[in-house]
Amino acid sequence: MDFKTFVIDRHRHLKWAALDPLENTLMVLCGISIAGFTFSVFLDVVTRELGGAILWLQLVTTGFFAWGVFIGMAVATRRIDHLNLVEITKQMSGGKRTFMEVFNRLVILAVALAMVVFGVQNFMNDLGSFRAPSLIPLATYTASVPISGALIVLFCVEQLINGWNRGFEGPEDRDDFAGIVT
Repeated sequence: MDFKTFVIDRHRHLKWAALDPLENTLMVLCGISIAGFTFSVFLDVVTRELGGAILWLQLVTTGFFAWGVFIGMAVATRRIDHLNLVEITKQMSGGKRTFMEVFNRLVILAVALAMVVFGVQNFMNDLGSFRAPSLIPLATYTASVPISGALIVLFCVEQLINGWNRGFEGPEDRDDFAGIVT
């Protein structure tokens, strides 16, 4: 059986194949988060309209939203889908391109490290706080921040090492739609 992954080949020269299963898993988790968020909002609206609101659905919605956003940030970093000045740098070449690509990723790396450090602190503070009426620890939501930060750090390091060794320029720089349609 042929297994279709959600990993795209765009910017392949900046990726390690060993991290492809992680990217694939993150994409699946993003899909689950979007579906869970959508379904829980729908169910919340329906139950409220029927006069029997289920209060814990708001907690579920918040959880799916938080995890979806932060895991989505990590996978978008690996795919180079946002947080970069791609359109500016793809017009550059040589040393100027390398400088801008490294600078972009160092800025992202600094933000990701802040997410790890301050996210862990926030997570630890939230271990003693609970959401009513379910008494779910707030840490179940805020854990997404340092985990996302750690993944973004990993993906930035991957791209910096591969870009430094192989160059940041790839075949997708010649085509605005490369890798979008497969």
